[in-house]
Amino acid sequence: MSDFIMPSMGADMDSGKLVKWKVKPGDRVKKGQVIAAVETSKAVLDVEVFEDGVVEELYVEEDTDVDVGTPLARIGDGSRVGKQEHEVAGKEETKPTTETKATPEKTPVKETAEAPAVSTTTEGHPEQAQARSQQPVPPKPPSTPAAAKLESEGRVPASPAARRKARETGIKLAELRGSGPSGAIVLRDLQGAQPTRPDIRPAAGFDRQQMRTAIAAAMSRAKREIPHYYLANTVDLHAAEQWLTDYNEHQPPENRLLLSALFMKATALALARYSELNGHYAEDGFTAATRVNLGMAVHLRGGGLVAPAIMDADTLTLPELMHQLHDLVRRARGGGLRVSEMAGGTATVTALGDRGVDTVYGVIYPPQVAMIGIGRAHRRPLAVDDGVAARLAVDITLAADHRVCDGHLGALFLNEIEQLLQQPEAL
Repeated sequence: MSDFIMPSMGADMDSGKLVKWKVKPGDRVKKGQVIAAVETSKAVLDVEVFEDGVVEELYVEEDTDVDVGTPLARIGDGSRVGKQEHEVAGKEETKPTTETKATPEKTPVKETAEAPAVSTTTEGHPEQAQARSQQPVPPKPPSTPAAAKLESEGRVPASPAARRKARETGIKLAELRGSGPSGAIVLRDLQGAQPTRPDIRPAAGFDRQQMRTAIAAAMSRAKREIPHYYLANTVDLHAAEQWLTDYNEHQPPENRLLLSALFMKATALALARYSELNGHYAEDGFTAATRVNLGMAVHLRGGGLVAPAIMDADTLTLPELMHQLHDLVRRARGGGLRVSEMAGGTATVTALGDRGVDTVYGVIYPPQVAMIGIGRAHRRPLAVDDGVAARLAVDITLAADHRVCDGHLGALFLNEIEQLLQQPEAL
């Protein structure tokens, strides 16, 4: 038996909102099965379970903001499922309180209107549940030190989701009474509230400002903590172009490859050889990854970006890689990304060639140690044998972590990518 916790989906994530449960108590689940949807500052992601078992309890209700590491559900052998009705009934008969210091058992989430709402976020103790009654909201309880500090600064204690919703709809938080922990305003408190500025409309799609804030936090951390070094190499694509043209002539339109598939495969193979650039740097130092899960920076409509990973990219054929590239971009922009794709990357590629950029120097996405940049493939004069010829070429760059390796190894890595692109038939 173990608790299923809110996973971290990147260095810029401290909390997320549980949007939807896709299982219920009593359901048998298998490793890798999607059991919930979680909203982050960048996207709504499908969350997978990492073990086989039976869902015995759901600790957190839908539309609840929870911190990374907070228990969301209990996965066991199913022996405790039958005890839930008795436990819930017993809790409903107890006198309601605004805050519970400690409880030996977490209250399961019931799918009936009579069951008490549950939150797993408490001041300093995310693993403790807080039981609530369905009676009218009592007077605001005494503030905790953290809440008092917010109030003294003129800020109303509220969950991130409630604060975002209020900003989008023009509702003034100071005019509401909170029913959350220590009187904090949560989403349900905004139901029926009238906006103070009727001309404001909810923002379409995602919260752009929130995404920019998350990106800024991650990139500021990267530039502050990671000693970057940068290298660049211009790669002659004449052989790759000829091979690709010949390959696509024998394929139906839906099966044709783009140069991006060759770039990704060559990068993945080079990362497999130079493992110092493929892995994570944490408090205890660098750990090389055993797989090449190649992240791909994807621009989102309306602004912002995400960097989901293609798992085991070095083992995929070019057609498989091309299919996964299309699928990843589609789901990044339309929904359906998985947590493993967002959190499992071991190195990332950023390609801005389709935006007309000749050369791009990326910022490493922690805890990774390398970012590979791919610019615009276009014809330029190159020295060929004893003459000059117009050849298709591309600038490929590397931003690497100096704590892990030096420029010598980085240069070998870029040269490996170049050599692989000179022999596209071997990819």
